[in-house]
Amino acid sequence: MDKIEYRAVIKFLTKEGKNAKEIHDRLVAVYNDTAPSYATVTRWHKEFRHGRESLEDDPRVGRPSEATFEDMVDRVEAMIMENRRVKVEEISLETGISHGSVCTIIHHHLGMSKVSARWVPRKLSPHDRLQRRTSSEELLTLYNADPAGFESRVVTGDETWVHHWDPETKLESMTWKHKGSPTPLKFRTQPSAGKIMATIFWDAEGVLLVDFLPRGSTITGEYYAGVLGHLRDSIRQKRRGKLTRGVLLLHDNAPVHKARRAQAALRDCGFEQLNHPPYSIDLAPSDYFLFRQLKSSLRGRRFHDDDEVKEAVTTWLEEQLKSFWLAGIQSLRDKWNKCIQVEGDYIEK
Repeated sequence: MDKIEYRAVIKFLTKEGKNAKEIHDRLVAVYNDTAPSYATVTRWHKEFRHGRESLEDDPRVGRPSEATFEDMVDRVEAMIMENRRVKVEEISLETGISHGSVCTIIHHHLGMSKVSARWVPRKLSPHDRLQRRTSSEELLTLYNADPAGFESRVVTGDETWVHHWDPETKLESMTWKHKGSPTPLKFRTQPSAGKIMATIFWDAEGVLLVDFLPRGSTITGEYYAGVLGHLRDSIRQKRRGKLTRGVLLLHDNAPVHKARRAQAALRDCGFEQLNHPPYSIDLAPSDYFLFRQLKSSLRGRRFHDDDEVKEAVTTWLEEQLKSFWLAGIQSLRDKWNKCIQVEGDYIEK
């Protein structure tokens, strides 16, 4: 419905004796998000209650002056500041400014655009931000002191769930079409219940260890300690001299990683644990780099059992070039720099 039709409904219900709140509630119940704002309903209810009959906007004479246009900009900005989620249609109805003019004011004069909220793990406290910045500064100093040496010594890893079927995202399922052809539909679906947990360790040269948690088992400090032992054996076999140079282990602060048994195993292996701040998946290369690309490649594929999932994960990891893994480790420097620049807050992709 356009604004004239809305006004007709408001006028009819006003003459029936309904108050502004009742009218607004009925409009929302029928038209949901497209219903006019409560302020708009109140204004027109008042006009009709005092004898107004016309549904049209009041006539405007001549070209708006510069002062008038500045007032329009101020009114639009005020509505946006009052409600960041307000719609262009609501601004137009409330102010009497045309839809096109509102868009021009928002984009060209106010320099604003509407964006979706970005999901973050949690609301960071000042202490959290300080930890993230301090950690980033320490790690960046260590990296810059000897970039090649750091890249050759660091090992990183984490756990992730891999589903038997994970539907493609809307962005991943985009397809080309002709102008006249209909837009393809995508039905909302959920990942399958069948899934396995994979623990993957890697460095600047490639994968070091892939461990799949047996079905029915749970990752504990003792289990993770065993995985670290296997990781040490794998490094000895695949990276001659790396243990001698000293392994810098970068993993997150998951409870099983901090468990007493796991920490003891880490010391027994001779690994030096890098300081990774809490709630910081945006600084964990397995999360923001490896797992994101791995899962993107598997989305839309159906696997019948755990063995097929394991084979697909292993095959994809083996197909990646050495340059892929080096880029993942080198991305850490950019991430730490950005974290420092935003004073420890979460960083964009």
